[in-house]
Amino acid sequence: MTQFAMNSGAARLLPGWLLRAGAVLAMVLGMGMAQAQENAIESISANQQGANVVLNIAMRDAPAKLPLGFAITNPARIALDFGATANATGKSTHDINLGDMRSVNVVQAGERTRLVLNLKRTVGYSAAISGKSILVTVEGSGAGAAPAQQVQTAAVSDARPAARPPLRNLDFRRGSNGEGRVVVDLPNNQTAVDVRQLGNRVQVDFLNTGLPESLRRRLDVSDFGTPVSRVTTSAQGQNVRMVIEAQGQWEQSVYQSETQLVVDVRAVKEDPNKLGGPQGFRGEKISFDFQNIEVRAALQAVADISGLNIIASDSVAGSLTLRLREVPWDQALDVILQSKGLDMRKNGTVLWIAPKEELLIKEKLELEQRAQISDLEPLRSEIFQLNYQKAESFRTVFGLDAATGAAAGDNRNRVLSKRGSAIIDPRTNQLFVTDIASKIEDIRMLIQKTDVASKQVLIEARLVEANDGFSRNLGAKIGFNDARNAAGGDAGYGVGGNNRLALSGSLAGAGAVTGQSSGSTFDNSTLVNLPAAAIGGINAPSLAFSLFSSSDNRFLNLELSALEADGKGKIISSPRVVTEDKMVAVIEQGIELPYQVASSSGATSIEFKKANLRLEVLPQITPDGNVVLEVDVSKDSKGEETRAGFAINTQHVKTKVMVENGGTVVLGGIYQQTERSNESKVPLLGDVPVLGYLFKTQGRESAKTELLVFITPKIVADRAAVSR
Repeated sequence: MTQFAMNSGAARLLPGWLLRAGAVLAMVLGMGMAQAQENAIESISANQQGANVVLNIAMRDAPAKLPLGFAITNPARIALDFGATANATGKSTHDINLGDMRSVNVVQAGERTRLVLNLKRTVGYSAAISGKSILVTVEGSGAGAAPAQQVQTAAVSDARPAARPPLRNLDFRRGSNGEGRVVVDLPNNQTAVDVRQLGNRVQVDFLNTGLPESLRRRLDVSDFGTPVSRVTTSAQGQNVRMVIEAQGQWEQSVYQSETQLVVDVRAVKEDPNKLGGPQGFRGEKISFDFQNIEVRAALQAVADISGLNIIASDSVAGSLTLRLREVPWDQALDVILQSKGLDMRKNGTVLWIAPKEELLIKEKLELEQRAQISDLEPLRSEIFQLNYQKAESFRTVFGLDAATGAAAGDNRNRVLSKRGSAIIDPRTNQLFVTDIASKIEDIRMLIQKTDVASKQVLIEARLVEANDGFSRNLGAKIGFNDARNAAGGDAGYGVGGNNRLALSGSLAGAGAVTGQSSGSTFDNSTLVNLPAAAIGGINAPSLAFSLFSSSDNRFLNLELSALEADGKGKIISSPRVVTEDKMVAVIEQGIELPYQVASSSGATSIEFKKANLRLEVLPQITPDGNVVLEVDVSKDSKGEETRAGFAINTQHVKTKVMVENGGTVVLGGIYQQTERSNESKVPLLGDVPVLGYLFKTQGRESAKTELLVFITPKIVADRAAVSR
């Protein structure tokens, strides 16, 4: 059985994806007894079909099932694990160089084999069984790289968007050796997982995965006695992020078995002899007791113990006395070198020892020779086509003068050598570079890293205005008059007797008395005039009564008025705009109002002021998938008319906030509530119970106004999303 083991020092020298791959193989190989190899990979070939690359993995026997696979986003790789399979291709590296695929690495460990597909960018893939071969299709598209969460299996044929599969379970355990173990049940074995170690945390991102509400929590696991203190799981846009916080000195390993992902965090015990430890040396301990021994002989003794090959310069001479007890051999070597002013250079297992001055002079000569070679090395010319960056943006990088286009005198900021030159063609957006081969390669890497499509962000703002108002006004009028010279009894004023009752909508109609013979009219005199006030320009309706006595020729009038208003309203404004990362976007809609403005000379002119809905935003996408927004939202509307023109009602918010991808945050809100009561009355009479309402007018007003501003950023995954 093959085992994988490495110390923490070696682990720091290897990339994270290789550590994770080794951890996966170590877990798989350590399960049960080794089984006999049942199949073998005989050949690997590839061909390009349109934008896709099809990898043909020919097996000795027909495979029973597809290999387990997972994708790594940084660097872009796809790993396929074949169980009970050997590598019969005869080599471990296969150069492809088709489309987005660079090469394929084949690694056999025990009875299992792993294929690592090295890609130029993160793309999706699918796998299918065809006879004795497995066909892996690496998807390519001219619209840009597909994100890692679009990794598909061969069974997926529907291109319509599907719901994100959620994580099934999350658990924490204490291992047999005191390590903290986080166990996650994935939705399927094709879930893309990205693991990173950031300081004292392990960050695990599950791409294109949902998170049930029951698993959205923070676990305090400090009582388990492991290096892990807390495990926090939260949703990050379309992904799920799990952060494992640890304390002290520790190391982590990750492995996956079918749909179960395991993250182990174990404590690291410090070795006092370990390099970088308290004493800084890790060699085997030795004891020396030499009297007047030659330096060369002492170096030979160290070489015999360490197993290294030591080459001493001819200028190494002299003798010394050593008495060392239980000292690491590398510390003994360091003592010998310091005592004689020597230094060393290591190349593999060979140490070259010489005086410090001699080594410095030699290294200086080597650097001068390289500089001379670069002055004599033939120049190469190459044309670079830029897709996203503007060619003019490289003028400063190349150190070219903006006016003449020639190389500037100060070359400190140039990436070209002193013999190199560059021509920028803005029309075709191309760079024509002439320089030595090493500089050409540096420029190629620079363009590859910088000439990439900028991510786009869809920003949607919502302004919600709600108002609720209620008003009620009550009032009364009382009138009296004496019509001694008029005769009563006209039709419509009453029936029988001397006392008559008249009804109308006002005092004038109810209290007017018309003489039968003379035709003269006598109106009432108003004693109390406290009617209900109008609301919103609408006058209050009224009901009037008149009590008339024909014997005394007198009448008393009463007019009651009342008005009630109740209103509710809601206004929703939703501006949205799409822009590139770190690019300002503005969208507005409204009107411009003219105003007459007088100058100091007395002349007048017309100026316009905007009353519109406006959204200005500057997005910045963070490396962890969040969006930082500088937002300026305003909603101005035409207000009341004044002598100088219309007033402008202003609603404005300006802030800077960080929001997760697809999340919504409330930028701010304004809430106003108004309660007002008015009462006008006749003193004393207005305070009489019940009858006092005839001698006063009342008004009550209640109003509520609320404004909320929401913002939602969404990172656009592809161009199709923008059109939707």
